[in-house]
Amino acid sequence: MGYVPPFSLTDDMMQLTSEISELLGRIGSLEKLEKLPRLRRAGRIRTIHSSLAIENNTLTLDQVTDIIDGKKVLGPPDEILEVKNAHAAYKELENVDAFDMKELLRIHRIMMGGLIEENGRFRTVRAGVFASDGQRIYSAPLPDLVPGLMNDLFSWLRGSKAHMLIISSVFHYELEFIHPFRDGNGRMGRMWQTAILMNWRPIFAWIPIESIIRERQAEYYNAIRTSTKNVSSNEFILYMLKAILDAVKAIVSDAQKHINSINARMRGLLEVLETYPQSAAQLMERLNLRSRDAFRNNYLRPALEAGLVSLTEPGKPTSKNQMYFKR
Repeated sequence: MGYVPPFSLTDDMMQLTSEISELLGRIGSLEKLEKLPRLRRAGRIRTIHSSLAIENNTLTLDQVTDIIDGKKVLGPPDEILEVKNAHAAYKELENVDAFDMKELLRIHRIMMGGLIEENGRFRTVRAGVFASDGQRIYSAPLPDLVPGLMNDLFSWLRGSKAHMLIISSVFHYELEFIHPFRDGNGRMGRMWQTAILMNWRPIFAWIPIESIIRERQAEYYNAIRTSTKNVSSNEFILYMLKAILDAVKAIVSDAQKHINSINARMRGLLEVLETYPQSAAQLMERLNLRSRDAFRNNYLRPALEAGLVSLTEPGKPTSKNQMYFKR
């Protein structure tokens, strides 16, 4: 039998897992996040900002948003590069095989490119794990042991039959314990938990768990410290399940509020929009509308402002050949 990380399932873990699964089912009935691009985008930006802030990046949420939008921002060059790299790395999540160690190295290369020389490679030096206040939590395994430990961890990841919420939390802790990289371990651990969860429920791509972790940063490091002391990741699993539950609760609430803000006419337009282009005349016919002005002012414009509709000619919004399709 191969390596099995030390942890044990508890009633509290199973209860939290059940609550999270139930809430995720509710999201599935809330028109789904595919129809809420602004909410998806806001979640991704909060994720990037929070994960970097945990690592002492001082840029504000507005500055992070501007960098992602391609605007110039005054700030420490390394911190700006951290944002650009993290944005590029998170964009790759949908194409990642979270159960392949080579993919972890590939994404680390993107995340840490230009920041450290050993990007995309395991560390070759001794390392310690420190809290945000600089306090040492523990000394990481020797560098010669790292490749073997990571191979064992990925072998367990691929073969475990535990619930994905448990598996992802255990993997997150184990990566932090092994500390396989010279730098970027924290952000990679948090990101890879999301990558694993996306294999279970793709919606996790847009749930900013990192925002909750940032709010409870001291507890995050304490859970790592306690789990290491106890030689069991139970404390960390419980911490992460509670953070995930609260993050899912927040996204359910945000999604419901966003959907309620879309009036009945906009929802009617969403029902007739397809993934292929249609003309205004075709949409009006399907909506049983005769007035082009009514269609434009009451249906199309609000939907465009909400980011729910794409144009075939975005550079020419009033083109007579303009067509519309679902984002």
